[in-house]
Amino acid sequence: MLKEFTLEKFDAAKIAKLDDYIANLEGDSSEELIHVLHYSQRLFTFLPKEIQLYVARALDLPASKVFGVASFYSYFNLNPVGKYTINICMGTACFVRGAEKVLDEFKVQLDIDEGETTVDKMFTLKNVRCVGACGLAPVVMINEKVYGHIGPDDVSGIIEEYRNKEEE
Repeated sequence: MLKEFTLEKFDAAKIAKLDDYIANLEGDSSEELIHVLHYSQRLFTFLPKEIQLYVARALDLPASKVFGVASFYSYFNLNPVGKYTINICMGTACFVRGAEKVLDEFKVQLDIDEGETTVDKMFTLKNVRCVGACGLAPVVMINEKVYGHIGPDDVSGIIEEYRNKEEE
């Protein structure tokens, strides 16, 4: 039996949106799990344990299945993330074209390591196995925006672009 949990610390309007989304599912709940997790992450920016348990109960699935899916796919965040998630592709094409040097430059300039978030909660740095844009290698994705043919010298300009967005 699952321990009781509370959703009081979460925005009630977001919980209501999640409820509506789940109520309008057309397929089998286990087939819709990834879609529900994607939607949940868009609402809450990450998938806290309470939300995973809520989804499990709402879809009538074991909590272990929900956690297994959420922890398996690198797209899902189990911890709070910054406003901008920087994904450095480490697939073969990107790696052989210098993605590791790009990642290292982001680490230095942001003063964080992979999987960490800057103190100002603006950036989270991750590496991913492949983003499917091998012709643009090395590739950096920030949220949904793709940057191709990136080298270490491009990193400061990319960071500055997002810092300037915050000042507008």
